[in-house]
Amino acid sequence: MGALHEGHLALVRQALTECDEVVCSIFVNPLQFNNTEDLERYPRQLEADRIALSEVGCNVLFAPDKKDIFARFEPRNYDLGGLDRHWEGPSRPGHFQGVVNVVERLFHYVRPDRAYFGEKDRQQLAILKHVARTQHWSEVIVPCPTLRADNGLALSSRNARLSEVERQRAAVLYRALRTAAEVAFHLPVEAVMERALRTMAEEPEVILDYLGLADVDDLTPLSQWGERTLAVALVAAQVGPVRLIDNITLVR
Repeated sequence: MGALHEGHLALVRQALTECDEVVCSIFVNPLQFNNTEDLERYPRQLEADRIALSEVGCNVLFAPDKKDIFARFEPRNYDLGGLDRHWEGPSRPGHFQGVVNVVERLFHYVRPDRAYFGEKDRQQLAILKHVARTQHWSEVIVPCPTLRADNGLALSSRNARLSEVERQRAAVLYRALRTAAEVAFHLPVEAVMERALRTMAEEPEVILDYLGLADVDDLTPLSQWGERTLAVALVAAQVGPVRLIDNITLVR
């Protein structure tokens, strides 16, 4: 959605190593915002983004107007396979339907062979992979690792609205995830959660929305590890003026 940072540019760089031509689409999607104020405040810097993309070698910038992207558009209610029942789903009703509808519109105009998405939006990635498979989209969805600042904070366009103090506080999200990763599969799920929540409590100014452990495929919350060798820890919290999300994969 623009306001590009190194995480976005890493997607472009990876695509450039695997594809003949690379298109970057930039569109601040009104369908995925539950808060009108958040939509209005979302950072927009198209000219700076254009320069950054040019410098890394992106071939095409596709930045359609709202009236063009929604021309002759009839929104669909996609089957999301239940992947929106937890985590971001209850917190942001309708968000993922908005994401999928606009991704379909972008694919309609660009017709890429491969589409690169960051793992920071883990639930979005899982939903897009599900819809691509069930709708028989021709595009291959390619997941890419999350890039982080030196303190572990996941790179995000929303970080631009944080003060320096808030950026330092926000690092607690990654510390909590790392706490979970260090003891995952060695302690019961409940004990892992307790430790991660204690880490979150180190920053009382950070208001927790959710923190949980989930199945790596369908993202359903876990109550026990079972025989699985992978899982995912997810977190969302309000830090100053912005709501941040993050996640990491847990390995047995």
